[in-house]
Amino acid sequence: MPLTDKMPSSARFAAAVSLGLLGWIGSEMIRDLMPPHTAFGWFNYVNVVLGLLCGWSVVGGRVGTGYVDSISIGLTGSAALVFWGLFTQSFNLMLAQSLDRKYDGPVEGVTGMFDNAVDYGQYLLDGPLIAVLVAGGILTGLIAEFVVRRWT
Repeated sequence: MPLTDKMPSSARFAAAVSLGLLGWIGSEMIRDLMPPHTAFGWFNYVNVVLGLLCGWSVVGGRVGTGYVDSISIGLTGSAALVFWGLFTQSFNLMLAQSLDRKYDGPVEGVTGMFDNAVDYGQYLLDGPLIAVLVAGGILTGLIAEFVVRRWT
């Protein structure tokens, strides 16, 4: 990989902002799906940062090969956002549960983290949320492709 492939670009910035916005919108939709007693804390902000990182690294560096390819690249970015969001939130819950001495050892903690991810994943199986994530991923890819063609 040439050094220039790691440099900041307008496409990386556009993809990061787009997926960050998708992270915020998705987080707000997820809040409505969770039980009412859930304490969210920094939930939205963490997902926005994950969206910025996924947009910058996953989408922004791969666009520039055409609009058809940018759709799949945007969907990949959206899927990466969901994966890292599930991982981060379930890891955070596992840490809180381990401080409550729910687990006897580190292996049980890692297993509990995957159980938490499955539990959180069940809340994500919502039609409107999936539609927003798919449409947002496609739109992110198209915006990044437009920006790379316009300003490169």
